[in-house]
Amino acid sequence: MSNKQEEIKEIETDFVDKIADNMHAFGVQGSLGYVLGTIYMNREPMTLDELAEATGMSKTRMSQIVREMMDMNIAERVFKKDVRKDLYQVENDYYDTFISIFTSTWRKAIDRNRHFEERTQKKIMQLREASELTPESEKAINELLEELHEWTAYYDWIHRVNDFFESGEIFKHVPK
Repeated sequence: MSNKQEEIKEIETDFVDKIADNMHAFGVQGSLGYVLGTIYMNREPMTLDELAEATGMSKTRMSQIVREMMDMNIAERVFKKDVRKDLYQVENDYYDTFISIFTSTWRKAIDRNRHFEERTQKKIMQLREASELTPESEKAINELLEELHEWTAYYDWIHRVNDFFESGEIFKHVPK
């Protein structure tokens, strides 16, 4: 490999490292960012074998990461004529990648909190229906209920922010 080719490879590696670092800053594990950057800088879809070789990770780990990337809508399986193995392509638009990561992460948090709200609401109502509550217990239950209402309003707001990003409406206010 010539000196120029080595320098180009080094810059590409810097990009991959920075993508992994940015993913980590967004709350995504660095290994996922490293795989995303590797596919992105390859400029062509890659197989699990190619990814494992390029990253030094096992094929099993690569499969887990690619599945997670697909769940986040930042990678997809693609078809290429005369290639028998699955190929994976990543989103090439940084903005769309950010939105997919942001919204999928928050969507999971929203879902977990909806379940928390339902369980907590049920527990609070069961306590409220219990016979002979002391004034202190009734006050504490009412405070918990108020806290739960604030919690619900907060996660409703996060849901609306998430929708704002997913719909692309964000770009009307903060253009690319």
